[in-house]
Amino acid sequence: MSEITPFTVEIPDAALEDLHRRLSGTRWPDQLPDAGWDYGAERGYIQELARYWADEYDWRAAEAELNQLDHYTTSIDGQNIHFIHQRSPHPDAHPLILSHGWPGSVVEFLDIIGLLTEPDDPADAFHVIAPSLPGYGFSGPTSDRGWDAVRTAKAFAELMGRLGYERYGAQGGDWGSFISQNIGRQDPAHCEAVHVNFLFANPPADGPGELTEDEQAGLGRANLYFTEGAGYMQIQSTKPQTLAYGLTDSAVGQLAWIAEKFLAWTDNDGTIESAVSRDRLLTNISLYWFTATAGSSARMYYEVLRPGAAGITEPLGTPIGVANFPMEIMRAPRRWMEDSYNIVHWSDMAEGGHFAAMEEPEALAQDIREFFRRFR
Repeated sequence: MSEITPFTVEIPDAALEDLHRRLSGTRWPDQLPDAGWDYGAERGYIQELARYWADEYDWRAAEAELNQLDHYTTSIDGQNIHFIHQRSPHPDAHPLILSHGWPGSVVEFLDIIGLLTEPDDPADAFHVIAPSLPGYGFSGPTSDRGWDAVRTAKAFAELMGRLGYERYGAQGGDWGSFISQNIGRQDPAHCEAVHVNFLFANPPADGPGELTEDEQAGLGRANLYFTEGAGYMQIQSTKPQTLAYGLTDSAVGQLAWIAEKFLAWTDNDGTIESAVSRDRLLTNISLYWFTATAGSSARMYYEVLRPGAAGITEPLGTPIGVANFPMEIMRAPRRWMEDSYNIVHWSDMAEGGHFAAMEEPEALAQDIREFFRRFR
């Protein structure tokens, strides 16, 4: 079935009441004195964030903001796919599909969509398509195995064809980077270029070579991620169903699981709010909570971290542009990637981390515009 159906974000009052009940009834764990964030999400911060979520955060305002955009759903390969399709007022705008990752959502793109659809120069305009990944948010849970980065890319390429786009670009970070690369591989006749804000490679066979100070810092971030920050990945790639019980039942559990990553992965001064506003963070977390997709979103790790499931073992011939943000969770030297990617654009960004579209929407939008000008 190829029908495309308009969609409105509309969470029932009962779901809001249930959230408030769960937040007020939280059974809090103990914490060692002066532990800070060393052992994980710091209790005092999570308690304050939970209080704010219950007493001050306005989901209805967030819902109204989401509904200012044009939402749709369709079924592809047996899976419900939700997507934002925001056409530019400029008819010659270039189609661009944006793909998010974990623990993100289409909420990541709220501040960048307008910058892309209505830029200062109409020649830089894009028609933006922003799907919720299968298993995430309003796309709802997946109902069968195998929704990895390749299958998702095929579904998104089909979506672009279903919308009538013969030539388009793809952009993404986190899983969205893997998916965007695979759109280029799966649909080279139509996807003419790929832009990413996350790209990594292992050292070449002849060794890492001489490293600049910035490259050493990027690899240091990668080492920190693998030694202190990747425990969540081990759980989600091996036993996502076990994790799902706690995150689907406990609002504070879901809150802490995601908030800890926003502190670790953003370019901040020691507080999440210095990089991403509290309300925007909670809108993103609320999307996971109200759609009960903690478990199904985690399943992507189980699917992708299997041999070949990431789809990136073969070189990518499609032209690729990279926005290299300084506080990305892992960064590798450009020369490590040049044998595997047709890199035609590389920008070392001044500020920003893993959630670039939320942290630095203006800078990311400008880099996307600059990259795609050569393909218009």
